[in-house]
Amino acid sequence: MKSPTAIVGSIFLGLAVTAVFMSILYFREKQEDQARVDKFLEDYRAEKPARFTYADLKRITNGFKEMLGEGAHGAVFRGKLSSEIPVAVKILNNTEGEGNEFINEVGIMGKIHHINVVRLLGFCAEGLHRALVYNFFPNGSLQSFIFPPEDKDRFLGWEKLQHIALGIAKGIEYLHQGCNHPIIHFDINPHNVLLDDNFTPKISDFGLAKLCSKNPSLVSMTAARGTLGYIAPEVFSRNFGNVSYKSDIYSYGMLLLEMVGGRKNVDMSSAEDFHVLYPDWIHNLVDGDVHIHVEDEDDFKIAKKLAIIGLWCIQWQPGNRPSIKSVIHMLETQEENQIAVPPNPFHSATSTTVKGPISTRRPLHLEVIEE
Repeated sequence: MKSPTAIVGSIFLGLAVTAVFMSILYFREKQEDQARVDKFLEDYRAEKPARFTYADLKRITNGFKEMLGEGAHGAVFRGKLSSEIPVAVKILNNTEGEGNEFINEVGIMGKIHHINVVRLLGFCAEGLHRALVYNFFPNGSLQSFIFPPEDKDRFLGWEKLQHIALGIAKGIEYLHQGCNHPIIHFDINPHNVLLDDNFTPKISDFGLAKLCSKNPSLVSMTAARGTLGYIAPEVFSRNFGNVSYKSDIYSYGMLLLEMVGGRKNVDMSSAEDFHVLYPDWIHNLVDGDVHIHVEDEDDFKIAKKLAIIGLWCIQWQPGNRPSIKSVIHMLETQEENQIAVPPNPFHSATSTTVKGPISTRRPLHLEVIEE
């Protein structure tokens, strides 16, 4: 029979061995973590998306502790890769398949680098888990800054709005014309435009984006995609024309009109019976009958210019909408009088011949293309 001293000694020995073993595991895990960080920083400097495990994401987000928001494609959590690199981790809802297509798209998206497009830092494709890692922007989305001009405490000001509008347009131009493979975003809306510390806009959320290997002016689609209120008519029904990069122009136009008016142009009370609130007030602004608060003449010129461009972008027929290069040219034009006023796009859903602006609030009913 062992003496009490021997028993106590055995216990202490066991505890010491356990402590040493746990310390080895701890430091090994720390070394592995540091190796991952070093590998990420190497990829970060090379502008190459890093591949993370799901366990990495848990550590980065501290167990998915702080949710930044949740959308149709997944929830976004705040994380930190290092003391200098805050990130946003988006956990995607769609986990079907082996993830090969997801990885291929990530590979292409990872090569996109533009000041007005969110940079993809990394991704996760492990088992059923799919996630994207982006830079974190404390100002959040543009949606948080769309307020009526009379709300002086929160309204950004007309010059800053014009700066943001131009940045978004340049981001769209890069996607349409600056990439090896043209990309149609299909979900341009205020929620998907993030703002950095200097209010430089960054287009984000490519969950619905379509890579066009050939002609972006004619895109094959089997189902409507996008956010209600920003979806171009031809995406709902081919009666309005072919789906193309002009579909992003329509979405941008609706976003632009919301920026000018400081309010949504869509009644989202019912997904089955939503309708666009036809912005007749925009035509009133163009005609000089102003219904929004404008401080001075220079601000009025900016507001009027943004309104005219927005109306051009939401023409029903895709062929009547300007290209994104033309949009940028109009935005950079100093005088709004140099930009022709378009016809009222809401006069008819099928006709482009307009004899003058009309006042209407008819609901917009479109037949959705089923998958």
